[in-house]
Amino acid sequence: MQGPEIPEDVVFGELSRDVRGRLRTLSKENADRVGRHLVMVGRLLDEDPELAYEHAQAAVSRGGRVDVVREAAGLAAYRTGRYAEALRELRTVRRLNGSSEHLPVMADCERGLGRPERALALAQEPEAASLDPDAQVELAMVVSGARLDLGQSEAAVATLATPVVRAATGVQQIRVAQARAVALEAAGRGDEAQAELAPYSASQLAEAAGDVEEEDEVVVFDLADEAEDTDEPDGSVEVEVEADGDVEQAGHVDEVHAPDADAEPEVDESDVEAAPTAPEAEADEVEGDER
Repeated sequence: MQGPEIPEDVVFGELSRDVRGRLRTLSKENADRVGRHLVMVGRLLDEDPELAYEHAQAAVSRGGRVDVVREAAGLAAYRTGRYAEALRELRTVRRLNGSSEHLPVMADCERGLGRPERALALAQEPEAASLDPDAQVELAMVVSGARLDLGQSEAAVATLATPVVRAATGVQQIRVAQARAVALEAAGRGDEAQAELAPYSASQLAEAAGDVEEEDEVVVFDLADEAEDTDEPDGSVEVEVEADGDVEQAGHVDEVHAPDADAEPEVDESDVEAAPTAPEAEADEVEGDER
C-alpha cells in the first residue's frame, strides 16, 4: 500500500525517542517511512481525521506488528467513526504491550456500536482503577453516557459526582459540566443543568464541545503613510489561522509500553457483525512487516 503523500518537511526525528525505538524492529528504510506516516497521523488527527486514517493504514501495511502503529490506527479509526475497527485495533495494542490506557476510548467504541452494557463492563475491569486521573474522568463521562443510553439518568448524574471527576481542570472541567448538564436535563433537573453551565462563556462551551470552526486565513496589511515615497512595499502581511478545539478521549502515540513480538493481532468478528453504526471492518491484519 503506497499511502498518501508525505510532505518533504516531515521527518522521522519528530517522533519521540520511545516511539522511534519501537520502530527499530523494522528495517531502517521501512522504519523511516512508517515513522513519517505516524507523524502525519499526529498532525492531522484533529484537523483532517480521514486523511490521518489513511496515513495510519499506510503505516499498518508496513509495520502492523508494532504496537504504536496499531495504536495510531485505532485512534484514527475512532476519530472517523469506525468503531468496530478501532475496538479491534486497541484490543491488539492491549495484547501487545499490556497497557489499558485506552479503556475510555474502547468503552466509547462500545457505545458507538450500540452496546452500552459492554461499555459499562469495560469500565468495571480492575485495570480501570489504575488509569491516571484524566483517563478516569474520560471513562466516567463515557459511563455516564452509557447510563443515559440505558435510561438511567440519575445514575448518569451520580457517575459525574465523584471527587476525581469534580477535580477536573481546564477544558476537561468544562466538558464534565456539559456532560453533567445533559444528565441533569434527562433527570428532569433543568435548573441544575443551567447552573452547571452558567460559569462558562459561549465560546468556552463551544471550544470544549469541539464546535469551533477553523477560521479562514486573515490577511492584515500594515500600510505605509500615504505621504511617504513608497517605491518598494513598506508594509507587512500576517496570516492567522486558528486551530480547532479540544481532543477527545485520545491516548498519545508516544505513551505505550514495549510490544510483545510474539503476540498475534486478534480480530473480533462479532464487533463487525454487531456494528450497525460503523463501516465494515477493514481487511485482516498484516501478518508480516516489510523488512
